[in-house]
Amino acid sequence: MRIFIFKSEADARLRAFAGDLDGSKLPAQFRPWRAIGSIAADGDPPHQLPRAQIEKAINDQGFQLWRMKAGRKTAR
Repeated sequence: MRIFIFKSEADARLRAFAGDLDGSKLPAQFRPWRAIGSIAADGDPPHQLPRAQIEKAINDQGFQLWRMKAGRKTAR
C-alpha cells in the first residue's frame, strides 16, 4: 500500500496518513489538508512510526493522525 502524508493548515503540528492522494477521508475540522509526501509500499514511515498500525488505521478509518512534537523543525 502506498501511504500519503498530509499536513493540516489549521494546526501546524498535525499530520495525517491516508491511502489516497486526495485525502478524501481526512477529518474536516482540521482542513485544509496539504499533501507533503508519500511512502512507497516497501518504504518506512517517518520517525519510526509502525507501518502495520498505520495501514490498519487507514483500512479501518481511512486515515491516521499524528502530531509533531513541539519545537521539532520540519522542512515543510
